[in-house]
Amino acid sequence: MLLRFALGSRANTLHAGIAAVQFTLLGAAFNIGEREAWIACLGAIAVLAFVAWVAALRRRHAITGMPTSRIASAAQGYVELHGVGLPLDVNPLHSPVSGLPCLWYRYRVEERTSQDKWVLLEEATSDVSFVLDDGSGKCVVDPEGAEVLTRHCARWAKDDTRYVEWRLLQHDRVYVLGHFVTLHPGQALDAAADVRELLAHWKQDRVALLRRFDLDGDGQVDVREWELARRLARGQIDRMHRELRQHPELHLVRSAASNSLYLISNHDPEQLARRYLWLMAAQVGGFLAALGFMAWWWGQR
Repeated sequence: MLLRFALGSRANTLHAGIAAVQFTLLGAAFNIGEREAWIACLGAIAVLAFVAWVAALRRRHAITGMPTSRIASAAQGYVELHGVGLPLDVNPLHSPVSGLPCLWYRYRVEERTSQDKWVLLEEATSDVSFVLDDGSGKCVVDPEGAEVLTRHCARWAKDDTRYVEWRLLQHDRVYVLGHFVTLHPGQALDAAADVRELLAHWKQDRVALLRRFDLDGDGQVDVREWELARRLARGQIDRMHRELRQHPELHLVRSAASNSLYLISNHDPEQLARRYLWLMAAQVGGFLAALGFMAWWWGQR
């Protein structure tokens, strides 16, 4: 359970990666079977357990130590917010793998080789912003640089290809720990930059790009077709900016320049805190067990 939970975000794969390395080291020690190998592998396992414990402690402390703010009265700086997730644009984001609407997605595509091993073909994470509404006001949530933990995870396979997709869905109850800032729309919005970012986002999904803009079906987006894409992107950004300018000010949550945890999740924060507590307990147990076996092997002659 802890391993699957940890895989819910890009940054939290730290815990899954540490667990994988720990099991690999344990297997290596069994295969070699020598005293020196056991001592070295158990020492590395203990160090990794300590690193994972510190990471889990930091996240649990951030979750339990921050009071919830209301968007309408939130102070500038590091805050905790709860609200309903809504798309920023009229047209919601769609996952390029499943095609389903969402607020955020991450996916992995793997292929089975002739040696019956799975190799990574493609992976991507969306960075499109969405809106958080807590009843007192609305703010834009920029997911770039965030740890995203979600309960929506789908896995499926087709022939020799398997897919994993994580999503945040519209109307999910969303919990955010991040840097809150209020901007004046006239200062914050840059149409040209936003158009470039949107076009770059479209380019990431070449299949969808060709399906939408390859009008002559030659497998390329020529200059004329790209100009059409640019105009459509500009129209979409203009509509988004008009909607944002209807508000006297723009509230934004984003990653801070400091090393503060930036977390977005549709899990209940109390549940998150409990899971990190269990993860800490597991790593403490692994740390003590590794030290105990190291001491036993050290005494063998």
